[in-house]
Amino acid sequence: MYNIDLSFLKSHQIEDEPIDPEHKYNQLFKDKIAGSLCANNSLVKNCAYCLHHHGKYTPLDDRNIVEARCQGLIGFCYGEIAHDSHITLEKFDRVVFELDDYQEIAEIEETGNIVRTRRQKLGFYNEEIPRIIRKVNEDDLKKFRINQSDELKARAIFKQKVEKFKLTMKLVDIHYQFDRKRLLFFYTSDGRVDFRELAKDLAGEFKTRIELRQIGVRDEAKRIGGLGVCGREYCCSSFLYNFKRITTQIANDQNATSNFSKLSGPCGKLKCCLSFEIEQN
Repeated sequence: MYNIDLSFLKSHQIEDEPIDPEHKYNQLFKDKIAGSLCANNSLVKNCAYCLHHHGKYTPLDDRNIVEARCQGLIGFCYGEIAHDSHITLEKFDRVVFELDDYQEIAEIEETGNIVRTRRQKLGFYNEEIPRIIRKVNEDDLKKFRINQSDELKARAIFKQKVEKFKLTMKLVDIHYQFDRKRLLFFYTSDGRVDFRELAKDLAGEFKTRIELRQIGVRDEAKRIGGLGVCGREYCCSSFLYNFKRITTQIANDQNATSNFSKLSGPCGKLKCCLSFEIEQN
């Protein structure tokens, strides 16, 4: 959300530009934002604004940290690049993450000072985060494509098993962990479901650890994605990382209650964008 579209520059011959101008000027733009987030326009450790307004000071984490997103349990997360790894990452690069005993593939969303500054504002410091092992190579991509193909095959099998045990479950998404140690099934249901026999049957079928995760309708829209009535990608799947509580009072404050049907998103809940006009935001 902090990128400027400079793709039009690529249609011209730009001399004396050793690097991609879009990457160069976007990086300058982000550094400017990172600097302006503090009142003194610098990344000094004793920010008077933070101390005065938040009552406590969070140090600036000096680790090389990036923001990334993956389809597994990690979701949106921060990842640490070891200082001695000599890995240089840019937006949209794919990497292999490692956390505890499992690995995932993730796509880089943000790098640089703006990540460190945002983490400081959110109060994050020195917590355990996934480690970036490497950029994906050809072998990793081949394995990733095989996982995706097997996920599609698993859909039909899952639906057959659900019918067999007569369970009221709607399958939303399937995800094979990159190292194939776990196979995750995300589903929605109106109530609690006793899926113990289903899990045993699936484990015997796929010969790996099975996890069934019940999610809400808002999480369903976030995972599936799509276009809203505004013509843009759903906010939840494009840039929102956490859901806020949206109430009818928020709509009342904006005099937007004349037609509640137009205020509902594809998930059936009040639209997340209603919160964007609240003064404290």
